[in-house]
Amino acid sequence: MEAAPIRADAAAAGTAPFRDAMERDAFRPVERIDGALNRGALVICDHAGAALPPGYGTLGLPPDALERHIAYDIGAAAIARRLAARLGAPAVLATFSRLLIDPNRGAEDPTLVMRISDRAVVPGNARIDAEEIERRRRLYWAPYRAAIGTTIEAMLATGEPPAVLSIHSFTPIWRGAPRRWKAGVLWDKDPRLPRPLLRALAAENDLDASEIGDNEPYAGGLPGDAVNAVATARGLANALVEVRQDLIADQASAEAWGDRLARIFAPLIAPIEARTPRDWGSRVAEGAPRRRGA
Repeated sequence: MEAAPIRADAAAAGTAPFRDAMERDAFRPVERIDGALNRGALVICDHAGAALPPGYGTLGLPPDALERHIAYDIGAAAIARRLAARLGAPAVLATFSRLLIDPNRGAEDPTLVMRISDRAVVPGNARIDAEEIERRRRLYWAPYRAAIGTTIEAMLATGEPPAVLSIHSFTPIWRGAPRRWKAGVLWDKDPRLPRPLLRALAAENDLDASEIGDNEPYAGGLPGDAVNAVATARGLANALVEVRQDLIADQASAEAWGDRLARIFAPLIAPIEARTPRDWGSRVAEGAPRRRGA
């Protein structure tokens, strides 16, 4: 197993900005998918990839750990790409593993870099210091958030405000307990997309209401998470969709979910009233519980 990442000292590698520039050239933390800026939707995927930049190895974990949910959301990237393609909308995906730094955590979240994941110590994170956390935040977390922000601003400039559609996946079993939900819709206080989306999913031939989680298996509306920061803070309509991983474990199944979500979302986002920025407030300001789990 690899030890924690080795950082060359300034005398050997030049100044910190020089090292940062070299690393930016060697690893791209964001995947951008082109789409029409006036389509009324932006697809984002926080945990799309399991990649780690050069020099980080596997963060000391066995290589197969990077194929598990602790590293990324299995199937989510395929859904996000298909959904964006079907809607003709742009998408922004994070390419790096959440084990490096979690793009869906707030900058001040104590679990921004996980030292323990799924009850296992992450050796490359176990003794991480504030300087290294800030470096990862600057090189990987911040560019992803910035890419979403600049895309939203470009879309707003067209006069067609976007709904933000965030795609995630969750494990079929958590701490030994099976999860009954096939999908979940996470949301804060803005009901414009979540409520009709919940109804539409429950009406699908292969689903029913008991299999669709309303703020399950996690709670929506968390301080500093991606949707809170890029959508709720701007008053943009949004929904975070979680799909159970055993239903999207292969490309065809994941793309079928992308097709399903595109079919459901298209009429929901068509009226501009459904997307016009509006401040609905947030449970974050009211001390909403923090989501944890896998």
